[in-house]
Amino acid sequence: MRRLSLRLRLALAGAVTVTLAILLSSLGLAALFGAHVERRALAELSVQLDQVLASIERGPEGQLMLATAPADPRFRQVYGGLYWQIAAEERVLRSRSLWDYEIPLPADSLADGAEHVHTLPGPAAQPLLLIERSATLPRRLGGTRLRAAVAMDRTELAAARADFLRDLTPYSILLAVSLILAGWAQIAVGLRPLGAIRARVVDIRSGRAKRLGLDLPSEVQPLAGEVDDLLAAREEEVARARTRAGDLAHLLKTPLQALMGEAGRLRAQEQAAAADAIEEIAGTMRRQVDRELARTRVAMGARQPAADLAQVIGGLVRVVRRTQDGERRDWQVDVSDGLLAAADAADVADALGALIENAARHAQARVLIAGRRLGPLIEITVRDDGPGIPPERVEAMMARGARADTQGTGLGLAIASDIAEALGGALELRPATPGLEARLTLPAADSLLTDR
Repeated sequence: MRRLSLRLRLALAGAVTVTLAILLSSLGLAALFGAHVERRALAELSVQLDQVLASIERGPEGQLMLATAPADPRFRQVYGGLYWQIAAEERVLRSRSLWDYEIPLPADSLADGAEHVHTLPGPAAQPLLLIERSATLPRRLGGTRLRAAVAMDRTELAAARADFLRDLTPYSILLAVSLILAGWAQIAVGLRPLGAIRARVVDIRSGRAKRLGLDLPSEVQPLAGEVDDLLAAREEEVARARTRAGDLAHLLKTPLQALMGEAGRLRAQEQAAAADAIEEIAGTMRRQVDRELARTRVAMGARQPAADLAQVIGGLVRVVRRTQDGERRDWQVDVSDGLLAAADAADVADALGALIENAARHAQARVLIAGRRLGPLIEITVRDDGPGIPPERVEAMMARGARADTQGTGLGLAIASDIAEALGGALELRPATPGLEARLTLPAADSLLTDR
């Protein structure tokens, strides 16, 4: 499974966090609103209770009664949602809204004037928010001690809280979306330096720059510094490797020259067979060394931004035309100016030189060289009109030491293939009518800009 990008991880984490925060905040606000509504309801019930106590009088028969009923019409409507009840002198007075129901007050003791708040079942089994108070009537009313209570239906409070939460929901969603979008914008701005680092890495790969530099935000400067130190260390290692390769070539050149000299002395002594064998072995060794040195240079060398193929091919053709094979051929070059390969010009010359020399040697009259752009790649074809090779031998020709004739060591095509692969391309041989066609593909210079 492909790993999520850093940007997407941060965006998802931010979205989840914001959503949870808004959800918890909305629930908290709803709880606060419910508590506020309940406090207001208790304050109103306390006022209603004062009115009820203030309206207690003695009736004509000396019994306690409520001289003036509370003004709220819900007290007079059966199960209207507001209720009052008075327990005194072994009697229970209650509002019409209770009808024949008596609120079961708890058996708790109240100090004179003290209030208690309860949640008790109502006449329709609904929960009631109730406030009760113990009071002593004045002497003119007999000085009787009583318990008075006023209650309201709690479902009204729950409905008010639900309405508040319903009204709050669209604003919460709008706030969450706004915060998520703001978080995404913040992530885009915050991660922009990583895009700059990527562009600089592309510049380093293409040869337009050598270091990331330190003109970056302080959070990524340590990373850039470590990468620059790594690049510097690699350059030093490459320089040492090149020096060692040069020393190795120099050390091998002297023994090979000595072998060639020994072959000359044998030939002078009329030992031609032994001389030919030594020359063939020494020539093969020299070509092998040249091949490995070419591969090492391409693998470890710092690439230039681009190689102009028209200039490279033009130079090679001018040189080959001065050879015995090349001067008798008709050279047709179709390579447009500005066709740039992502490689060092010397590496491209080594790869194409072997193909052009091979075509000059085997052509009958004409050699055609063409170059064109194929998406992120550049294709160079070198075609001769010689005898060619059978299709079944094409793959064998790419093997080390294989050749179509008795001349040379057969390493030219193998070296060209190694260089092409090291540069990110490929070499392919195809039988033509007539002759042989070699197709060399290399990455275009601007294709590095789109590399991941």
